[in-house]
This record gives sequence, C-alpha cells and structure tokens, in this order.
Amino acid sequence: MVHPSEWRGTIISWSCLMYCSLTVCLFLVFFPILFFSVHPNVSQGCQGGCATCSDYNGCLSCKPRLFFVLERIGMKQIGVCLSSCPSGYYGTRYPDINKCAKCKADCDTCFTRNFCTKCKSGFYLYSGKCLEKCPDGLEANNHTMECTSIVHCETSEWSPWSPCMKKGKTCGFKRGNEVRVREIVQHPSARGNPCPATTESRKCIVQRKRCQKEGKGKKNREEKRKKSNKDESKETRQESKGRAARRQNREQRENNNKTQPKKRKAPNKEQDLAPVDTAH
Repeated sequence: MVHPSEWRGTIISWSCLMYCSLTVCLFLVFFPILFFSVHPNVSQGCQGGCATCSDYNGCLSCKPRLFFVLERIGMKQIGVCLSSCPSGYYGTRYPDINKCAKCKADCDTCFTRNFCTKCKSGFYLYSGKCLEKCPDGLEANNHTMECTSIVHCETSEWSPWSPCMKKGKTCGFKRGNEVRVREIVQHPSARGNPCPATTESRKCIVQRKRCQKEGKGKKNREEKRKKSNKDESKETRQESKGRAARRQNREQRENNNKTQPKKRKAPNKEQDLAPVDTAH
C-alpha cells in the first residue's frame, strides 16, 4: 500500500487544484487511501518514470528526482515525468514532489518565474526580464537578443612622424610630406561613436640633397662585380682579336719578304747575259 504522503502533493498540484472544489481537495488530502480504493483505474505498475498513474490522466506521481509536468493533448491534460523540464518551464523541488511550472509568456527559458534566461522573438533580455525596448544607455543586440552597453571606438596613440618623402624617395627634393598612423583597438557597436581617421600627413621641408646613383648594398656590389666582369671579358676579347690581327699582319709581312728577293734576282741574270751577247 502506498503511503498517503506520496499522494498528497500530486493530487493537490494537479487533480485537486485544477478540477476539484475545496471540500474534495480536503477529502483527497486526508483520505487518499479511501479515494483510491474506489478508483480501480489507478495503477502502481506504470512506465516512463511514473510512480503511480491513471489510464485516463497519465502519471499521477513520479519516481525520485524526476519532475512532474502536465502536457496538453487536445482538450485534456495528462501528467508525465521527465528528468528535466521542457523549454518554457522551470523546475522546483519540494519534499514530496518535483514539478515543472511555466515561465512567463514572453520568456522562452527561465530559472524561476521572475528570472528569464532567454526571451521569445521580439523581446530583449535584460537583468532576467524580457523587454520590447532596451533602457536608455543600452542598445539592442539582435544577435544575442540582449540589451548590452554601448561600445565606442578606441584607437591607439599616434606613431612618430615618418621621414620627409616625395614620390617614395628621401632625396632630390626640398618640399615633401611626412605621415603618422594609429590603430583601432576597439571597434564600435551599432550606436557607438564611429572611429576617427587612422592616417595623418603634413607638409615638410628638408635641405635638398642629391640622390646617389649607386647604393652601398649587397645587391649593388653584386651588380657592380658583374658589370666589372663583363667589361673585363669584353676587353679580353678585344685584346685577343688585336693579338690575332697583329699575328696575322706579321705573318703576312714575313711571307712578302720571302717573295720579294726572287723578283730582284731575275733582272740581274738578264744583265749578266747581255755582255756575253755583245762580246760575240
């Protein structure tokens, strides 16, 4: 037999308070055994977390640590036992029963009836309440659906002024421009003050100086070395050509010298022969 204390809270929280008169409620509280003895539909062999149940009304009481909640099906309500309360309900624990109660109409989930944790569409959460419009000094965050503080833009300090330049150079001019910058460290919210300019420039005057044609970098040294090698190879080729031309000229002169004596001896032979002819 079920102890009367197990029935008292359930009957009052559901059947009695919703459907019964005060006289019937008192009867159910003080004489539960007599009531169930004349109602054979009440069973203790229930499923789904129910400790006791009815074929018509579902769960009447729950097993330990489970929450009792009424669910509407058509025109009637039945009792069910759950490990946690569904969305739109909050749980309360009592010595004799754990039950789920509804949140406020504008609240989707809540911790207690007066403290909401998530609002329904069209409302913004602020300090546990759901508001259609956020208070002054706050703004509506449509992403989190909460009233949040207004955030203004914040920037870092200005950097030092850059060297005076003109067309990317620091030489070859007298009047140029110098620049300084700063970074955004905090972007503003929807109603916050916008960010100011992050770049600033001003005119500057410097003593004109000539730009060096050749720098003193590694790249310039390599280019200079390549150019020197190229010049040397060009000079070497020219010297080789000169030596070849001189050698060719020398050989040609030698050949000419060898052929010239032969031409000179021919007239001498004729001169030697001529006196002989006259002697006869």
